[in-house]
Amino acid sequence: MIHFFFKNRTEKNKQRKIQRERCKSWFVAKGDKTLRLDYDLNKDSVVFDLGGYKGEFAENIYNKYKPNIYIFEPVKSFYSIIKKKFKTIEKVKPYPYGLAGADKELQISLTDDGSSVFIKESKKTETIQLKSFVEFVKNNNINTIDLIKINIEGGEYEVLESLLEENMITRFKNIQVQFHDFIIENATERMENIQKQLAKTHKITYQFNFVWENWQLK
Repeated sequence: MIHFFFKNRTEKNKQRKIQRERCKSWFVAKGDKTLRLDYDLNKDSVVFDLGGYKGEFAENIYNKYKPNIYIFEPVKSFYSIIKKKFKTIEKVKPYPYGLAGADKELQISLTDDGSSVFIKESKKTETIQLKSFVEFVKNNNINTIDLIKINIEGGEYEVLESLLEENMITRFKNIQVQFHDFIIENATERMENIQKQLAKTHKITYQFNFVWENWQLK
């Protein structure tokens, strides 16, 4: 779900306890098997998966709806798993880079599903490529995305802020996002500002703060 990295062990344990409390209601709702997968999708739908990891979410969505899926995963080992998993499925397109506010090259700390460019304590790192989300959408003539899932360990702020700034947010019918606060400065303030702007065009269908939430186009 969400990983924490602090030099102070006491602080680290405290944050883990906070997150466990946050996740209780999510687990009671069985959100990973219900809320995150229950959408009005079909074989013609377009789904974006930002932070593909090992492809589990994309696999579940594909098995249920058979939509067109674009998966973005910049970590080489995870991308290889995704590519192998969907090698015979033309409707699922994996890309060996992530999407961000602009093209850039960064170092990412490798910590399994908590790998992030905002974590500096991991001994294992890798150079990754990020591409402009706005330019990708424009260059590929994608006008409507039925569902976008965003779990990119802190990068969600930049992605959503860039889409809002470029007035492209209405291209997304559903925005499923996991906000992260323990690795991002001013996270709550940035999240609330994004939510305030999203509320102009979208409505909340479920919300578990700093766990998962979904915004549906009005």
